[in-house]
Amino acid sequence: MRLEHDFLGQKAVPRNAYWGIHTQRALENFCLSSQKVHPRLIKALAIIKISAAQANMELGDLSEDLAFAIIEAGSEIIAGKFEDQFPIDALQGGAGTSSNMNVNEVIANRATEILGGTKGQYLVSPLDHVNMHQSTNDVYPTALRMAAIQMLLPLSEQIAELQDTLQEKEAEFAGILKPGRTQLQDALPVTLGQEFSAWAQAVSRDRWRIYKVEERLRQVNLGGTAVGTGLNAPREYIYLVIEKLRQNTGIGLARAENMMDVTQNADVFTEVSGLLKAAAVNLNKIANDLRLLSSGPYTGLGEITLPEMQAGSSIMPGKVNPIIPEAVNQSAFQVMACDLAVTLACQNGQLEINQFLPLVAHNLLSAIDVLANSAKILSDKCIKGIQANHERCTELIEKSLITAPVLLPHLGYEKTAQVVKSARKEKIPVRQAVKELGYLTDQEIESILDYRKLARPGIAGQTERR
Repeated sequence: MRLEHDFLGQKAVPRNAYWGIHTQRALENFCLSSQKVHPRLIKALAIIKISAAQANMELGDLSEDLAFAIIEAGSEIIAGKFEDQFPIDALQGGAGTSSNMNVNEVIANRATEILGGTKGQYLVSPLDHVNMHQSTNDVYPTALRMAAIQMLLPLSEQIAELQDTLQEKEAEFAGILKPGRTQLQDALPVTLGQEFSAWAQAVSRDRWRIYKVEERLRQVNLGGTAVGTGLNAPREYIYLVIEKLRQNTGIGLARAENMMDVTQNADVFTEVSGLLKAAAVNLNKIANDLRLLSSGPYTGLGEITLPEMQAGSSIMPGKVNPIIPEAVNQSAFQVMACDLAVTLACQNGQLEINQFLPLVAHNLLSAIDVLANSAKILSDKCIKGIQANHERCTELIEKSLITAPVLLPHLGYEKTAQVVKSARKEKIPVRQAVKELGYLTDQEIESILDYRKLARPGIAGQTERR
């Protein structure tokens, strides 16, 4: 062990650890969730430290040897080194100060090594050098925005792939007529392709919303220091560090016109989280529908067959369950729970800072991960392998009474009701019932009850008007 000190006193830190006393105190204080800070957030913090070092060096406030050591250490973190040196619980008090200091200390100790020193010697100070002209209150919100932007674009692409897969099935199943259902009761004929088209359309809205919402995250408060006023940060630095950040990320980040607003208010995270929740709602609806349509397979709807991914029971041989839709259901519930946590955290900030941003970061970034993974497995492990049970769909159409409403424009409500009553009583198809009642000729029946036309706009059996 090695001894380090802060203004609270001394504390032992593992000799080989790159972290320091602040991280050590956080490890002991925050034993909450057993989940670590998201690695994307850590890398975003490292990019900020690099950008600040570049700006401070260019302005002459940081010597070249210290700056280059900080930049090299930060670059190693971004490359994936030292992942085990960020052990703090994702849920932490202090508005993210522990995460900011964890990165400061790891960079400082690694930069000290680069300059020929040893861990704990601090030739590079975590506060005076790595954190120069910064505060957790401008660094942490900026890092969270950056991490979210970098994760939202791949999520949008993954949802686009899901949309493409659904549209492929829409085309494949375009000619398969089946019962449509409302309130889980027989309604009107639809095609299986039409059902997939509706899911694809819903997913396309999610794709567009998520693609566009990242623009809302581009205004950052880096340079605003503790409360957004920019105290203790030179004016030149405030403009230059944002420029360095743009260069280092390739993201169109901009200094917020009102940095106090961005420091205080976290409503943009609520907005982003709400759109993630909307996407989760759609994925959950699709998963539910797939489970219903594949139910049985012999005693349920059985209109489609899902890919068989694994054995379903330890006591019922041959049973195969819809495990992928079930997993997506649970993922959707988790995203909705994350949204509630984000909402509560964002609304409970006070005055010049939101002290609950670690909870926001943990749930927002986790929700993005879960959604991206859910969209991928739903597309790759389920929808791509779905097969239509054409004969079953036709059988259900014939056995049901859902073709009866097609007769309304030709027979009126009373006669159509008689057809339904007769079909139900005799347990015969609608086609047979209307024929036995003598309401229509064989030719009229064939024209009106042409299955190829029952899922289209217009009046079946009637010549279209120009």
